[in-house]
This record gives sequence, structure tokens and C-alpha cells, in this order.
Amino acid sequence: MAFVKVLKNKAYFKRFQVKPRRRREGKTDYRARRKMVRQDKNKFNNKKYRMVVRFTNRKVICQIMYATIRGDMVVAQATSAELAKFGIPAGYKNYAAAYCTGLLVARRVLKKFGLDEAFKGKEEIDGADYHVEDEENDK
Repeated sequence: MAFVKVLKNKAYFKRFQVKPRRRREGKTDYRARRKMVRQDKNKFNNKKYRMVVRFTNRKVICQIMYATIRGDMVVAQATSAELAKFGIPAGYKNYAAAYCTGLLVARRVLKKFGLDEAFKGKEEIDGADYHVEDEENDK
């Protein structure tokens, strides 16, 4: 029997550094996260908000978040299961439900920041397109 050289010896494993847990689980791409969260130096300590949309097997979850040193903070969140309160009985995972859930979380954020009076949205439902820019030009 021939002599087989050991490639990974004790010295190799003494210097081996384990990857972070969420990297090992395949949940977080830290390079993409760093690029997303990074902020200009002249905008020091400002919050960089982002909308996170998750599709589960039954519903859609929308969250408005920002990153801090301690972890990500959620400003507001809504799920498509809450659309039952607004008269939508079923279909909580399709494209239309995701859109409605996004609108719901946007209204909650506007209310939280006190901007719900500035951005009214569509008052009466007539099926026509609505653009905020058109409303600003009329004023």
C-alpha cells in the first residue's frame, strides 16, 4: 500500500475560520446585504428604508424596514390575510393580493409619519389610473 499524503492536517484546522451562521444556512448573502445597506457619508445616521416582500405558502407579507447596528428594525408591516377586513374573501397569494398588501403597508407608514393627509390617494373608485404627479400639477 502506498503512502498517502494528508492534505488537511492539524495546522490547517487550527487556522480554519467558520463562516457566519446565516451564511452557512444559505439565508444571507452578506455582500449583497452590505451593498444594499451602505449609505453615503454625508447622510450620516439617516435611515435608509426598504420594502421587503415575502411570499409564504398561504399569504404575502410586506414590511417597511431599515438597518441599524443592532439589527433590522420594522417600521410597519401588513399581511394579505388582513385583506379579509377590507372585503377580499380569498386569494391571498396572487399578484393582486401582493399589490393590495403593498398599498396597505404604504398607508400605514404614511399614517405613522403623519403624511396621510398630504397624500390622500384615490377618493372615489372609477377604474381610472391614478398618479400622484398629476395631482401635484393640478394644485
